[in-house]
Amino acid sequence: MENKQIKQKYYSEAIRYMDNAKATLKHAGKEDLFYKDEKYVKTACGTAYNAVLKALDGYFMLKGIAKGKGRKNIQYYEENLSALDRKLLNYLNNAYEILHLSGYYDGMTDVKTITRGFELAYGIIDKIKPN
Repeated sequence: MENKQIKQKYYSEAIRYMDNAKATLKHAGKEDLFYKDEKYVKTACGTAYNAVLKALDGYFMLKGIAKGKGRKNIQYYEENLSALDRKLLNYLNNAYEILHLSGYYDGMTDVKTITRGFELAYGIIDKIKPN
């Protein structure tokens, strides 16, 4: 598969995930500075984090990094990014903390924090945006 096809495939899939995450988050409702329904926030954050991983899988393909066997974990992504792009590694580490740990696992409902997590996800996804 050529680079243009890789970008198109992984970018469109990551954006589809983010669209789903945003739609899910709307169901959470807001009250003051917080989302009202933790369940929807957790689901949205999990979906947004999966969008990040989709985008990174595409990024790694573009950089010639072969998929390893078995399930990938955060160390797989951190190790590969540390050799390629330190700025993107910062985006990943913060997206992981906000979306995966705080949002998905802990059920954080702070609107500003979750919004920042989504911004970081888009920052990573933009790295594979087709021209």
